[in-house]
Amino acid sequence: MATFEPAWLPLAVGSVPYSEAAEAWSAVLRHLPGTPFWPQMPRRSFRENMYAQYSEGFPGVVLEEERVYVDRRRDLDPALERLYLAYLENDLSYGAISAEYSAGLAALREGRVLLEQPPALIKGQVTGPVSWGLTVVDQERRPLLYDEVLADAIAKHLRLKAAWQEQALAPYAEATVIFIDEPYLSAFGSAFVAVNRDQVVELLHEVLAGISGLKGIHCCGNTDWSMLLETPIDILNLDAYEYAGALALYPSEVRAFLDRGGMIAWGIVPAGEAAQEETPEHLVQRLHEAMGLLVEKGVPPELLLQRGLVAPSCGTGSLSAPLAERVLGLTNQVSQIMRDRYVTQEEQPS
Repeated sequence: MATFEPAWLPLAVGSVPYSEAAEAWSAVLRHLPGTPFWPQMPRRSFRENMYAQYSEGFPGVVLEEERVYVDRRRDLDPALERLYLAYLENDLSYGAISAEYSAGLAALREGRVLLEQPPALIKGQVTGPVSWGLTVVDQERRPLLYDEVLADAIAKHLRLKAAWQEQALAPYAEATVIFIDEPYLSAFGSAFVAVNRDQVVELLHEVLAGISGLKGIHCCGNTDWSMLLETPIDILNLDAYEYAGALALYPSEVRAFLDRGGMIAWGIVPAGEAAQEETPEHLVQRLHEAMGLLVEKGVPPELLLQRGLVAPSCGTGSLSAPLAERVLGLTNQVSQIMRDRYVTQEEQPS
């Protein structure tokens, strides 16, 4: 596992409600200068929608009228062969994300973003294979995940996207983290997601294997947390504002995860209207209550305090810009209170 001390630093989910890269980066660096993320801007273009954004280059993919799908009436074999060749040769250029699909990432790589000093950590993200495979369909609206060949291709495609992104971010910070965003895992086990645990784990392992630095998973709803804690992630990011109690159902798995060096990014700041009424102090109180649920089940409090980060519960792409700024500001403020309380000066990242 990569060496990194969480020290209650702030992290955030990728989407923001801006349409210009300069404005988006200004908000990111104003609130999270030490742990920035490259901003996804779905309001700028449908190509920055979290499913369209990582569709670039996938065999048979079609984007039209704000819809992304794969046309299986085409001969997909040549494109699949190119994907598998890139995978076997670890040709990361195959996973490149162009400026058309990510203006925020392009702004950083083209030198239009000024990082005053190298941050402790820079964050990227990729949509997870389960969520991508259930959302992206064929021309008859059948989810690609239910096709064995295409499901495997999805995982390999996203693995190359994650690996390329990690390589692209590495020059800008002391450490990188790539998150797999899996909102559809909140429906795991329901009739809406006809995929079993082994399939989920196998797909996630495939994508995670392409990430050499820090790796994480974000799920903004409830899920089988034991399934995710058994994957080789470094950081688990959950909506702790609403679902901390669900994580407390798995104390032994959480303890084992923390014992092996795992970290929890507590999404304690609500990414919605509730943020208007919240204060940093009250969110710190809720964070302690969330951790207390695990302490009651036998997880050592000192371990939780050593392995924590602060985050919003989800992305801010659907919010107004002022509300998104408030969410990011609260995240930074809660982080600062926790660092002042539990992190010594010697341990504080420079």
